[in-house]
Amino acid sequence: PDSHEAGRLLCRYGLAQGRETSDYESTQEAFGLALSIARREGDVALEMWTLVNAANVDRFHNRYQESLGQALRVIELARLTDDLRAEVDAHYWAGGNLMTMGDLEAARLHSAAMLTLAKRLRARYWLAGAFFRNAMVSYLEGEWMTARDYADQGLSTSFMDHRVLSIRALLEYQVGEFSQGEAHLERLIGLTSPGPTGDYAYYTAMMIPQISHISGEVDRLDVAEVAAEAVLSVPSVTPFFSTSARIGLALIAVQRGDVAAAKEQYTLLDSEQSSVSQTGLAGDRLLGMLAQTMGNLDQATGHFEDALTFCRKAGYRPELAWTCCDYADTLLQRNDAGDRGKATALLDESLAISSELGMRPLMERVLSRREILKA
Repeated sequence: PDSHEAGRLLCRYGLAQGRETSDYESTQEAFGLALSIARREGDVALEMWTLVNAANVDRFHNRYQESLGQALRVIELARLTDDLRAEVDAHYWAGGNLMTMGDLEAARLHSAAMLTLAKRLRARYWLAGAFFRNAMVSYLEGEWMTARDYADQGLSTSFMDHRVLSIRALLEYQVGEFSQGEAHLERLIGLTSPGPTGDYAYYTAMMIPQISHISGEVDRLDVAEVAAEAVLSVPSVTPFFSTSARIGLALIAVQRGDVAAAKEQYTLLDSEQSSVSQTGLAGDRLLGMLAQTMGNLDQATGHFEDALTFCRKAGYRPELAWTCCDYADTLLQRNDAGDRGKATALLDESLAISSELGMRPLMERVLSRREILKA
């Protein structure tokens, strides 16, 4: 106890415990002891790795601000020692947290820095991760060609990387290239092992319903539902995994019009406001869709207003376009004084963005809504 070797073991133990269970308190105790030992011994590398692992665990427990703080501290310490792997890891978590919180420009800087360092590190997993982060930045702002280029480089680096395949599939569905999107999605699902894992939570439970919402194809929703329930069946599942599974169940409830399921997921996902998921879905938009499904139209409009504010400030244009369309649906359903006029303006904005970005599925949806309004 309290030896230098104990500090190294506690650093690793905290990561293993934090990624595999919901016991956040014991991980913090382990990291606290490891940091104390690292600073006493003057071991900058151990301090960096403890903070990197703590950033990783905080992310898996939906503590985005805390995770960002740990990652930024590692980047500061990197000036004192040459540990490329820890620095690359820190930029990865910093970029991901900043995207989640809506700071795209800062996320872009960390993603670019990560890519530069990962090329020097020459580790396939982290290089693919750097291409994924940069692709995600471009995806969130609707720069499809740039996102596709980064994703293709990521797949050239590691052709079985789940992260890169996921963004590639989503991108193709957004622009209406369903056959290409289907090919990437099939490949992704084939690589994902059933069970209470992150891959099953992200890429089966969450992604399939989101793609279904874009394409209108609902034939895989049962598969996603089974995946989500499998993830949630484990009592010790980490919050990041359970949230991903619940986002999938929420989208399924919306598409099925299941009021009871929508109420359940609305209550459990309320903390996801003012954030965006790993697949680019704004938490406020999801809550708005759930509230609309529940029949709470005034509540839904409040969430959609928050989603508009979040997406405009962040510069997440594709998500802004989808929010405008979903918000317009709620207003047309409510049909209070002024709702039709506002719905028309929202549909116009959605059509302008989707036309500029070539988002054909959304363009078709908006045009059908406008035809209804004209009728």
